[in-house]
Amino acid sequence: MRSTKIVATLGPSSSDEAVLRRMVAAGVDIVRLNFSHGTPDDHRARVALLRAITRDTGRTVGIMADLQGPKIRVGKFENGKIELAAGDTFILDVTCKLGNQERVGLDYPELIDDIDVGAVLLLDDGRIVLDIVELRSQAIVTTVRVGGTLSNNKGINRQGGGLTAPALTSKDRLDIRTAADIGVDFIAVSFPKTGEDMRQARKLVSRAGSNALLIAKIERAEAIDALVDIIEASDAVMVARGDLAVEVGDAAVPALQKKIIRVARAHNKLTITATQMMESMITSPVPTRAEVSDVANAVLDGTDAVMLSAETASGKYPVETIESMARICLEAEKSAEVTLDNDFLDRVFTRIDQSVAMAAIWTAHHLKVKAIAAMTQSGSTALWMSRLNSGLPIYALTPEIASRYRMSLYRNVFPLLMKQNHTNRDHLLWEAEQLLIEQGAVVPGDLIVITIGEPIGSPGGTNTLKIVRVGDHPNPNAVITE
Repeated sequence: MRSTKIVATLGPSSSDEAVLRRMVAAGVDIVRLNFSHGTPDDHRARVALLRAITRDTGRTVGIMADLQGPKIRVGKFENGKIELAAGDTFILDVTCKLGNQERVGLDYPELIDDIDVGAVLLLDDGRIVLDIVELRSQAIVTTVRVGGTLSNNKGINRQGGGLTAPALTSKDRLDIRTAADIGVDFIAVSFPKTGEDMRQARKLVSRAGSNALLIAKIERAEAIDALVDIIEASDAVMVARGDLAVEVGDAAVPALQKKIIRVARAHNKLTITATQMMESMITSPVPTRAEVSDVANAVLDGTDAVMLSAETASGKYPVETIESMARICLEAEKSAEVTLDNDFLDRVFTRIDQSVAMAAIWTAHHLKVKAIAAMTQSGSTALWMSRLNSGLPIYALTPEIASRYRMSLYRNVFPLLMKQNHTNRDHLLWEAEQLLIEQGAVVPGDLIVITIGEPIGSPGGTNTLKIVRVGDHPNPNAVITE
């Protein structure tokens, strides 16, 4: 079974019901709604369609709303685009309505206050490089260092970071309400610089009536300096390698990817690796060898999920891309080393439920059981188990629909909805066994480790570990006759 989860962005290529059904069948675990594009009604329709498909198929597929954030952009051109050559003078002008060969509009006037003469601006994900030579009251005069085609609404970054734009824009605040109304499971915040940005986002999400998990997209140079603060204020982090590479330099990103994943996992937080993972499959039915290695490397780094953007949103082969990514993840996981004995060195557990979760992982690994079953309300027990690679599948059995979908992002966790029809532990344990048998996870005679909390139904109350041989216990619901 594949442990690493796949996030796929929905768009024009993946809004048709037949295509979306094939994507779900191919193994997508979370769909991403990119709030930089589309209307609230577009997103609402896609969610309704996905929920109908998952009800039909029984698959658990989470939903992520990705906020646009303060993406600083140039304006539009009279003819849609221009060609810049090295040595050209080019002006970013706040007052310009339609751009031409000499100047273009700017949607963020405060950029003038954030930079100095000598600073470097990177346009269109770094494809065009501008050196600032003069600052005027409402314009930035630059000399083109690296030219190319510049078209409408392309993004602007400052090399090295340092832009003061707030992480949450007025559009983001409205989109949070839309995301809460739709009922998404995750909300990704773009361009946070500090943990305070994430704490502010959490307040807004809570006020909107949502319990969605918060994902911090690490894509600013400043975010690296505040990494621990951001991680502690979030439920998950995304290694957003596009804008991050523009700000810190592309050569720095591979090592940062490993660091971000390592630190997040040490803090019991989730991780997503994103941007251009299978970029060539926008137009090709097969990935490049470099892309195969990139996805496999992220899996071996321990990421919880790998993400597809334009590949599934607007590409020609959305289903084939998911199938290829799933195949790569599975193959990489075969070579992932299990080092539980070393992983437990110097660890200190301060909570009973966390201690039971870790004991379950340790016991299951050394007894070579078939599976681990965590009976959980909130998903915390399954999250702690998923932070260590045991080489065993973790089935999270929960009566909470929201918890089921949030756990769709947990590496090596397979969430199942289980109604708690009883408050008697033996009844529940027997029902858990039957559910695992129905799902094909175990067969009678298999040895499994189960965790449960008493009193039944109390979040954070996991306090019991049982080692069970499936089928050894009679049905407690059976009527005994003479």
